[in-house]
Amino acid sequence: MIIRVGASLVLLFVLLGVAVSGQPPTVDRFVAESVGGGPAVEVASVVTLVLGPILPAAAALALLIAALSVRARAGLFGRALVLLVVCRAVSLVKPLFERARPTDYPDFSFPSGHVVSVASVAFTASVLCAWLARERLRDVVLGSVLTVVVAAVCRVLLDVHWLTDVVGATLGVAGVGLLAARALRLLPPTA
Repeated sequence: MIIRVGASLVLLFVLLGVAVSGQPPTVDRFVAESVGGGPAVEVASVVTLVLGPILPAAAALALLIAALSVRARAGLFGRALVLLVVCRAVSLVKPLFERARPTDYPDFSFPSGHVVSVASVAFTASVLCAWLARERLRDVVLGSVLTVVVAAVCRVLLDVHWLTDVVGATLGVAGVGLLAARALRLLPPTA
């Protein structure tokens, strides 16, 4: 079941990327024209500094330190580090889609690297929580989802990504994350 869901999400990610690699669809243009400006952009520019590529780098360092210092859980933390890296690699496919951003920018748009970063940490944190503090899993998943949504909204508000870029990033990380977590034996047994 997990493999089917993960593969389906990856397929949706690829199909979305192909579908939007030309001109932006109506939904993207509508959202881009409807948002932006005002104090929300100033807040988004501060939030996006924290909720971006620095986040998985900090998480990777924390996982490495945990793997080296908590011997009883070194394998778990090491596999979680691999999961984080594999999820973060979703953004490496940008050249395959060659999608332009809403504003002039030298890098491709699909998928959003910032949202991939946040979703990668969120997914990895949720998997670790299922192993280490299962009673807190609902809270961690809810916090993770909210954090990914905040990062996505910020990228769209800043006019550096289309709506479909942030949706694609989320689909890609969720799909790749499920497949990688399964392959790494990181999905804990259900209660």
